[in-house]
Amino acid sequence: MKRRTLLQASPLLWSLPSVSSAQSAFPNKPIRYIVPVAAGGGSDMVGRALCERWSKVLGQSLVVDNIGGGGGVIASQNTARAPADGYTLMQGYVATHGTAPATRKLPYDAVNDFTPIGMIGSTPNVLCINTSLPPQNIQAFLDYVKQNPGRLSYGSAGAGSLTHLTAELFKLQTNSFMVHIPYRGIAPAITDLIGGQTQMMFPGLAAALPHIRSGRIRAIAVTGSKRHPQVKDVPTLEEAGLKGFDAQQWYGVVGPANIPAAIVKVLNDAMLAVLAQPDFKEKLSSEAVELMPMKPVEFAAYMKADLARWSQLAKARNIQLDN
Repeated sequence: MKRRTLLQASPLLWSLPSVSSAQSAFPNKPIRYIVPVAAGGGSDMVGRALCERWSKVLGQSLVVDNIGGGGGVIASQNTARAPADGYTLMQGYVATHGTAPATRKLPYDAVNDFTPIGMIGSTPNVLCINTSLPPQNIQAFLDYVKQNPGRLSYGSAGAGSLTHLTAELFKLQTNSFMVHIPYRGIAPAITDLIGGQTQMMFPGLAAALPHIRSGRIRAIAVTGSKRHPQVKDVPTLEEAGLKGFDAQQWYGVVGPANIPAAIVKVLNDAMLAVLAQPDFKEKLSSEAVELMPMKPVEFAAYMKADLARWSQLAKARNIQLDN
């Protein structure tokens, strides 16, 4: 890297041991960062916030490339086919590496075609109900569902989406029945929940939060192992007795398979430095994203476990979306 570029880099750069190693030549040109959704929205914001700070630590630009379409399939294919040199990365998330490969046959292998770089963070799903329903808490809702078998419906952002599979996991663990109404995205699904066309759904917390705060929908439980600071009064499903219930919209970074370990270390060390910055945590809190710093081996294990969870559920509920 040029001397001027190094001098302009964040002071955090000097704390990274990998920069002074034999791999100090990396990176010596801009890095392409693929975000598998269109520009705008929460996922894009997460990627751009990360890249802005990551580039300063690495001393090279990270160029965001939005590739939407196919639920992340096109972006994932582009990433998997790129050279394994660390200069093409992708913001993988629960759809590209969890729910989609669990419910569909894809033109890529979610595990073997990628190199895990690190986890960014996650946001929980929240069990929301229409405000006209009598239940005020999760226990009352569980009783209500069992007293009204087949009379309730739940919306989702689409078949095979996290919102769909989370509700199916809820039905499985509670031995209950509700009719699935798939929508083309989260916005129309929430609109019909507010209007009473459906009675329940599991939107991501970031999407649901404005409607929860306005009182248009009622939040009665969140996924994950602990309560979320944005909705401190809402208990977890774990607290309600659904042990091990976990479903989160997570974001992480992957690259093509077989990126050299030394390059992965440079990228991960710099990424962890970004995640340690207080203003980055504050920035992502606007999207209800809680940071989850991980080494590559930890992130790899997390992705495999998440894929296994949704694959097991898809098999149990006979959810196979290939035609």
